[in-house]
Amino acid sequence: MFALNVTWLSGERIDMSANTGTTGAACTAWDNSECQGTPYCPPRCPRFEGKDDTLFLTRPYESDDRDALVSMYADLDQYSRSMGLPPATVPKIEDWLERLHSNGWSLIALDGDRVIGHVAVVPADSSEPEFLIFVHQAYQNHGIGTELIKQLIAYADDRDHSGLTLEVSKGNKRAITVYENVGFDVTKRKLSELEMELDLEHSLVRRLRRPPADRV
Repeated sequence: MFALNVTWLSGERIDMSANTGTTGAACTAWDNSECQGTPYCPPRCPRFEGKDDTLFLTRPYESDDRDALVSMYADLDQYSRSMGLPPATVPKIEDWLERLHSNGWSLIALDGDRVIGHVAVVPADSSEPEFLIFVHQAYQNHGIGTELIKQLIAYADDRDHSGLTLEVSKGNKRAITVYENVGFDVTKRKLSELEMELDLEHSLVRRLRRPPADRV
């Protein structure tokens, strides 16, 4: 169970008692069936289980994650790329990520110390920013992308964005289904792409931000 003096961001316990003056027992397991959340929880519980019961973490991107994120993108296969992204070479990947992080904000999914998924939102000061998401091919079909999108929605609402937008290839049926399942609607049809949008007043957002034990 989460305690008032503990937050989980990278698989380690971070003591917040020096800042809060509170004490309590630390969370020692992944089972959050009795967890009710605390004021120190992030917008959505960072711990989740993949479809094969593997344990993963999500958290905001930090500058120290740069090399691990570049490595994920450098190892991404051609079938996991979309609309010319990510760029093909490491220097271009580094430049692309620098632009993303200087203009927006990001979340990453982790398997231990390995970055396995990334969602980036730009620009940070837009009321309805656009986002992109990629999951390493070795971790696809494990629920990573769906969880990252749920995290994205919870964090975007916490940051007071009013909506989220995206562009997706018409041929990417799997991604379109995931987006539709979490509430995105098609707003424009292009020759080879769809524009989709989620209004953050959607009732789904409230469900995603319930205490960890109740979140879907």
